[in-house]
Amino acid sequence: MLSDMSLFQIYGAMARHAAETQRVSAENLSRANEPGYKAVEIESFSGFMKRTGPTIEKIDFDQPFELTLSQSVTAPNGNSVSVEQEVFKSAEAVGKHQMAMTVYTKTLDMMKLALGHRN
Repeated sequence: MLSDMSLFQIYGAMARHAAETQRVSAENLSRANEPGYKAVEIESFSGFMKRTGPTIEKIDFDQPFELTLSQSVTAPNGNSVSVEQEVFKSAEAVGKHQMAMTVYTKTLDMMKLALGHRN
């Protein structure tokens, strides 16, 4: 019942997006010294929402997030990873994941309370 509710799907997708952002940043950082490597970035969450469905009820939350080549400045060795940007993106993703999970669990707690469950 609860897994089909839009609010839970949205916050679940937000947490999944943050985790994928973290994964992409980690991949970019691990290849920061590799000549010719082109950094990739994940689409924004709002871009994902717009791309996957015209209304909240029709969004396909199971769709993968799109990755594109980053527009970062390329170093002389052909590598386009900006360590500073990737560290910032990674830290930002941690905060977004924590926020999504907190709202998800608090909403679930409120639903349980409304149904008469205390834990």
